[in-house]
Amino acid sequence: MYRASYRPQEVNHCPSCGNSQWMIGRMTAECAFCATALPLVAGGNFGNNVLRKRPLRALAA
Repeated sequence: MYRASYRPQEVNHCPSCGNSQWMIGRMTAECAFCATALPLVAGGNFGNNVLRKRPLRALAA
C-alpha cells in the first residue's frame, strides 16, 4: 500500500498538482500552490520538548 508523505532532504512533488514548493509545519507539509497537506515522514520526532524527563520523585513513588 502506498501512502504519500513528505520526506525531508528529498525532492518532493505534490501528488495533486506536481509542484515542489512546500510550507513545512510540525506535523505536515502543505503545497504552496494547491494547499494539499502531507504528513511528515519524521512524524513530529523533532523540535522542542520532544523528550520530556519525568521528575525523580514520580519514579520513586
